[in-house]
Parts: sequence; structure tokens; C-alpha cells
Amino acid sequence: MKTEKEKMISGEYYNAFDPELVKGRRAAKNLLHSLNVKEYRVTKKAKEILKELIPNAGAGFYIEPPFHCDYGYNIFAGENVYFNVNCVVLDCAPVNIGSNVFIAPNVQIYTASHPLDAELRKTLENAYPVTIGDDCWIGGNSVICPGVTIGKGCVIGAGSVVTKDIPDNSLAVGNPAKVIRKLNQEPESKK
Repeated sequence: MKTEKEKMISGEYYNAFDPELVKGRRAAKNLLHSLNVKEYRVTKKAKEILKELIPNAGAGFYIEPPFHCDYGYNIFAGENVYFNVNCVVLDCAPVNIGSNVFIAPNVQIYTASHPLDAELRKTLENAYPVTIGDDCWIGGNSVICPGVTIGKGCVIGAGSVVTKDIPDNSLAVGNPAKVIRKLNQEPESKK
């Protein structure tokens, strides 16, 4: 029989008040308090806190506090990933971020979801993984919804709400975000 944590990570309905999950969130909040309040500047101690909070990050992983997440251990990042100030990652399911990814201020990445049925929603929730490919730039105040994959080389315009997958090398903007052009093509105004 699966634990609630295993159910959470695999996208099944789970009980978020399971003691193991509560303990994991509490541990993350304690580390976030140290990062966001006690350190706040990127110091040697802040880097140690980040390694403990997000153990699955590659070299050059950088977060500008304040930062918020649920667990931290479900964030998997390649090399040279940069989070600017005030980002939120609800990492109930895995968040896979490629290398050389820039995430602007106030970006929110959600894996957490809830049943549409009101009775189920009282006791259960679920989560779907988010993937961001290599060499992406996520513009400020963007929201990436549960289950979305953003391909490599993409730019997501500021204020976008990404509800569906975005193919490689695309510029996507709006609410909901729509691809307005491929990035390896000249814009219409230059043709």
C-alpha cells in the first residue's frame, strides 16, 4: 500500500494532513524562515540552507529571497537556474527545471490541485508535475499551472498564465498563455 507521500508524488489523491507530509512542510518552512528572515542576503550560510532545502539542484542554483515552497525536495533543477525575488513553487509533485533557466520576480509554479467535487475537496488533494526545459526565461508575475510542460528555449511573457504545454522555442504570452511565434523565426514586422 502506498504512503500518502507516494500518492502525492504520483498524482493520486492524497491526504495533505498525513503526519509525514506535515513534518516535511514544517521542515521546509523552518529552512525558509532561516533563508528569508535570518539570512535574506545570499551568504555562505544562505547557500547551505538552499542545499538542504533543495537538494536536487545543480551547480549555479541561485535564489534571491524571499522564496516560498512546500517541500523543496520535489524541485529538480539543472545548472545555472536563477529565481528572482518573491517566487512561489508549490512542489507537491516534481518540478523539473532544465539548465540555464531564468525565473523573474513573482513567478508562481503550481503542482498542487484539488478535486472539483466539493466533498472530496474537504479531505483530499492531488498534484501534477511541472517541467520547464533548458534555456527558458519565465517573465515576471507569470503563473505556471499543474501538469504543464514548457519546452526548451521558450520565453513566457510577463503576466502570463500557462495552462497548457508550450512547444520548444516558443514565445508565449497572455491569459491563458498562447504561442505568438516561434523564436527561431523572424517576427512578421521584420519580413
